[in-house]
Amino acid sequence: MSLHILLLGKNGQLGWELQRALSPLGRVTALDRHSTEHCGDLSRLDDLAATVRALRPDVIVNAAAHTAVDRAESEPELAQTLNALAPGVLAREAAQLGATLVHYSTDYVFDGSGEAPWQEGDATGPLSVYGRTKLEGEQLIQHSGVRHLIFRTSWVYAARGGNFAKTMLRLAAERERLTVIDDQFGAPTGADLLADLSAHAIRAVQQRPELSGLYHAVAAGQTTWHGYARYVIEHARRAGVPLKTPADGIAPVPTSAFPTPARRPGNSRLSTAKLQAAFELVLPDWQQGVARMLDEILPAKA
Repeated sequence: MSLHILLLGKNGQLGWELQRALSPLGRVTALDRHSTEHCGDLSRLDDLAATVRALRPDVIVNAAAHTAVDRAESEPELAQTLNALAPGVLAREAAQLGATLVHYSTDYVFDGSGEAPWQEGDATGPLSVYGRTKLEGEQLIQHSGVRHLIFRTSWVYAARGGNFAKTMLRLAAERERLTVIDDQFGAPTGADLLADLSAHAIRAVQQRPELSGLYHAVAAGQTTWHGYARYVIEHARRAGVPLKTPADGIAPVPTSAFPTPARRPGNSRLSTAKLQAAFELVLPDWQQGVARMLDEILPAKA
């Protein structure tokens, strides 16, 4: 089985890892919004449709989105175009080709209440423009009739580009005290893990189309941003990185201490039981991926 895969958003954190993970499945045409030969810009809906018709891929993997959560509050039309209308166009065109569409969504489709991990069939209730537009994108894909995989994920990071861990390390090198939110719960999830499970699932769905659908995809376990920060700084300290922030210098604070234009969900826990059962996967603890990422970005010991 050799597939032609159209990848959108090739240079984002997830898109970069997908270029690697998808390559064993066949030929990958990887685009971003700056691509010239074909359109990879999700804001140009007609050109996007024309690209799919011209390339006729077996699989479309959409790793592009409007992910600036706070900025989306002030540019809702752009967020809707990128997060909802463009996936809808991709779904329509993929359905006409008989292709599979792979798309990534978010825990922000939920209202963040309670403490139980969200399951795929739970009632949604997004708190922000970002969450609402991502939910609309899911619905447009589902209603199109296209064979699809939608992966809801959260707290995504990668060694490439900016991330929470890098921010914490920079601040810990400059300050003796940090304040970090401790009332939002989730699982830091590596873009490399998401890319690898995507490739595994794509191959499975080609052979068993009944596996298509909506899945939650995050690393195992849970923490808060405060717990995440402590883990990162302790790991760096053990690696010999000089830091000003002492072990007890990371203070927990509520979300209200950092007001933002977009409301954040308190409960971003996602149940991955459906994903693990369908694709016979075991998802590693979040610490495993974060430790690997840190070992990649931290300076090597002399």
